[in-house]
Amino acid sequence: MTHRVLILGGTTEARQLAGRLAARADLSLTLSLAGRTVDPVAQPVPVRSGGFGGAEGLAQYLHDERVDLLIDATHPYAANISRNAAEASTLSRVPILALRRPGWEAVEGDRWTLVENAEEAVATLGEKPRRVFLALGRQEIAAFEGAPQHAYVIRSVDPVEPPLTVPNATYILARGPFAEADERELLASRRIDAIVAKNSGGAATYGKIAAARELGIEVILFRRPDLPQVPHAKSVAELAGLVDHWLAPAEKRGV
Repeated sequence: MTHRVLILGGTTEARQLAGRLAARADLSLTLSLAGRTVDPVAQPVPVRSGGFGGAEGLAQYLHDERVDLLIDATHPYAANISRNAAEASTLSRVPILALRRPGWEAVEGDRWTLVENAEEAVATLGEKPRRVFLALGRQEIAAFEGAPQHAYVIRSVDPVEPPLTVPNATYILARGPFAEADERELLASRRIDAIVAKNSGGAATYGKIAAARELGIEVILFRRPDLPQVPHAKSVAELAGLVDHWLAPAEKRGV
């Protein structure tokens, strides 16, 4: 029997998980992407792009498509999507599993300041002009227009449109992973003295954190948002194991 699985993705782990589960003949997979990235990387399974219309819309989709299992493998900061997924699971009675990538932990030599949001990050930068590396999504960058005294280096997957209305901003289009040596060269050559980023966890973007530690650069990190309590795993392999565990009783029940 084939079980229908919807993966809410947009992360490297979601793509890896989809590829791993696609090898199973007893699963029919769909990977859902928010559609914010202009040129997303190729995916190993059929893709659905765009929102659902909140928790109720997602619950209706799960019902209409006869989805048997929902997997939340979205970004650690996609808290609204995770909350909607948990609520949709309750409304539709479709079981949910989540991939919760652990955050980075500060070690000796790190100069971290934790903030709640972009506005607090702007305040933390202070009034004195600084050279700031912004490694954030397009949604958060606009707040830095309130601090035009700083010189910004902004890295994103897609172009920042419209550009910031500040006198000194440089844009870099790039998609991770980023090696530590390359990040060190970038930070040193641009004379960066502060980084603003999210505590995304994982290895793909940790290079800038390690490089900042070595160069003595302050890192202003957004705190992790609170996410709903659902059955979860910390890695692709661990989550694949949870799927195996879910399938075993389903097969015994004849579901």
